[in-house]
Formats: sequence, structure tokens, C-alpha cells
Amino acid sequence: MKPLFVLSGSFVVSLIIMKSGFGGFDFSLSGRIAMSIMLIFTGASHFAFPKGMTLMIPDFFPFKKILVYFTGIVEIAAAAGLLIHSLQQLTAFLLIAFFILILPANINAAFRHIDYQKGTNNGNGVSSLWFRNPLQVFFIAWTYFFAIYL
Repeated sequence: MKPLFVLSGSFVVSLIIMKSGFGGFDFSLSGRIAMSIMLIFTGASHFAFPKGMTLMIPDFFPFKKILVYFTGIVEIAAAAGLLIHSLQQLTAFLLIAFFILILPANINAAFRHIDYQKGTNNGNGVSSLWFRNPLQVFFIAWTYFFAIYL
């Protein structure tokens, strides 16, 4: 839920700044800025909550803690790539692939009731998938629309 608020709030603030500071709206740039801010927010959580993030990863993956840190770096790097014009589309395609690849970790976390912030098995459980999976699809659509389509 928090990433959605960060994304939408950043988008609105970016649009307001564009309109007041530059006299017009740049929806593509505002969308990419918002996604970049969200990715920095979510990427930083990999470093703030490594224990809980490690619990999200299915058991058959080795080197889970390294994978958590690596994916945090990937998210932060993608945040930068979306804002570099020459890397924007490549970053968007890779980010879409990334969103698809991390879906099993989100599903695993739901089935195991992972609360990644506390690093416990007291999370919302499978009911969270009704929000989380559509949200992942929304992030994919957002990335495609603002970084590739527009």
C-alpha cells in the first residue's frame, strides 16, 4: 500500500512542480520521476528490512540475503535509469521483467504470512494477494505507459 501512495503522491507533486515551474505538464517525465521515487523507497527497504525481505524469498533460492541486497540495488539503479533519456526504454523493459520475476516472492510471502518489516510470520497472508498482485500489474502498466508508450 505504501508504494502506491509514494507513487501517486510523487506523481501529483511532480505535475504541480512542472506546471508551476515550467508552465506545462510533462506526463511522461512526471510518471518516470514518480516511479523512480517509489523505486528508491522500495529499494531502500531491502537495506532497512533485510531479515523480513529474506523470509519472502522461496526456500530453494540460495544466498538469500545477498539476493535481497542485490535486488535493492537493482531497484535504485532502475530509478536512475528511468531518468536518463538514453536508458529510459531499456530500463523500462528490464524493470517490467524485474516486476514479473519478483512476483513469486510476493506470493510466497503471502502464503507464509510474512511481515517483512518485522521479519515475522504474522503478516496479512493470502488475502494480501488480492491487492498485491493487481498492484504489481499496475506497476508494470505504469512503467510501460510512462517510460515506453508516451
